Amino acid sequence: MPPHALLTQGETTSKRSSLDIGDIFRAHGDAFSKTHVLFPEQRAVLHAISRCRTAALGGHADVCDSCGYTEVSYNSCRNRHCPKCQAPAGAHWVEQRMERVLPTHAFHVVFTLPEQLRALARVNPTLIFNMLFACATETLLELGRDPHRLGAELGITSVLHTWTRELLFHPHLHCIVTGGGLSLDGERWVSTCPNFLLPVRVMGKLFRGKLLARLRDAYWTSKLRLDGAATGLADAKRFLRLCVKLRKKRWVVYAKPPFGGPENVFRYLGRYTHRVGISNQRLVAYDEHTVTFRTRKDNTVTVAPGEFIRRFLLHVLPPGFVKIRHHGLMAPCNIATKLAAARRLLEAASPTPTPTYTRADADFCAILLALAVAADQRCPSCPTGTLIRQPLLDPDRGTTTAPPDTS
Repeated sequence: MPPHALLTQGETTSKRSSLDIGDIFRAHGDAFSKTHVLFPEQRAVLHAISRCRTAALGGHADVCDSCGYTEVSYNSCRNRHCPKCQAPAGAHWVEQRMERVLPTHAFHVVFTLPEQLRALARVNPTLIFNMLFACATETLLELGRDPHRLGAELGITSVLHTWTRELLFHPHLHCIVTGGGLSLDGERWVSTCPNFLLPVRVMGKLFRGKLLARLRDAYWTSKLRLDGAATGLADAKRFLRLCVKLRKKRWVVYAKPPFGGPENVFRYLGRYTHRVGISNQRLVAYDEHTVTFRTRKDNTVTVAPGEFIRRFLLHVLPPGFVKIRHHGLMAPCNIATKLAAARRLLEAASPTPTPTYTRADADFCAILLALAVAADQRCPSCPTGTLIRQPLLDPDRGTTTAPPDTS
C-alpha cells in the first residue's frame, strides 16, 4: 500500500532520503534472487532491507491536535546488515562500553586476510573468520607479554570488516589496542612509547605462522569445506603449494598513529563498530540499469543493480556470528579484576583527574533526549499544536498496523 493512501487531504508525509539502498533492493531484489543461489541469511537480509521503513512493517502517524498536520513514520527492520538501522545500535553499544575505556592513548592495528585465502573464507566464513580473530589477537597478546618488549597484558577490542570501498570481498580485522598494559604481576602500568606499539614486521610474521598452522590443521582434519569457489584446493598438492607460497609472502600488518585520548577512542569506535559495507549517503545515482556510489575522495564506481546487490550480499555474516570481540584486559572475565586494577594505576599516576563516564552522565543524556523528544512533539505547521502519536490504520483490514518502532 503506498504511503499516500493513508493520508487525507491537507496532510503530508515526513521527508526521507531520495537515495536509498532499500529502493534498489525493492526494484531488483526479486529478479536477482531468481537468478542467483543465495544462502538463507542472504535471502533474509534482502527481504528485511526491502521492507525496512515501509508500510509492510507497520508504523505510526504523528498528528497535530490543532491543524491536523500529519507525519507518517514506518518501522525499521532492525537487521544488523541494514545501513539505516545501525546508527542507533552503534550509539547504544558505545554507551554501554564507555566505562571500560582506559584513560590512556590507544593504537589502531589492522590485520588482513591474504587474497589467496578469500575463496576459502567465502565457503568457510565462520571457521576462517574465527581463525582471523584468534590469530590476530593472540599475536598482539603474545608480543605484549614478551618481557623483551612490553611485558604486560594489553587490552584489545577487535571488529571484523569484510569489504573494500568498492564493496569487494576483503576480510580484515580492526583492533583498538591500549597504549600499554598491566604488568604480568599486576603491580604497575607499563606504557608504550607515544608513537610505537610493536614492530609491524614481527606482528606480520607471527600472525602468518599462527594462521597457516590453524589452516593446515583444519585441512588435514577435514574441517574445511572445499566446494564452490574453493574446489581447486581439494587437491592436497595444490593446498600444500598454496601454503608454501603464503609462507614465503610478507603479510602486512598496518598500525595507524595512536589516538589522542579516550574521548577519541569513543568517537572512533562509534564510527567503526556497527558500520556495514555501504551507507545511503554514499549513493550518487541509480536508475533501472545502473547504480553509482562513492569510493574514496571524489572517485565513484558504476555497476548494474544486480551486481550491486551481489556485492552487498557478499558481506552478510553467518547467523549469530559475533563480529565485535574483546581480549586481554577488555575480556569480560577481566573487567572486574585486571581492567579495574589498570584503571586504578593509571588514575593514581595521572597528575590531573581523568574524566570518566558515570551514571550521572547517562542521566544527563536521558534528560537531553527527553527535551529533544519534547521539542520534536511541537507541530512544524502551526505555532500552537502538539503532535500526538497514533497507530496507522490498515484500510483493507480495519485494524492497526504493527506497534511503533522505538529504536
